[in-house]
Amino acid sequence: MENKEYNLGTIVEMKKGHPCGANEWEIVRLGADIKIKCVNCGRIVMLPRIEFNKKIKKILK
Repeated sequence: MENKEYNLGTIVEMKKGHPCGANEWEIVRLGADIKIKCVNCGRIVMLPRIEFNKKIKKILK
């Protein structure tokens, strides 16, 4: 498995885009669960870390 390095404020791209049309997310909370916020509309989604690691496509910033 690929080691992915990310911190608070990191902008990531997920495999599936958000319904608003954007595909960039900002990490706003780290822990057992990871909370990400859509850069375009501001919607916040919380995912378990294991699920987040499966759904992440690449780290942008």
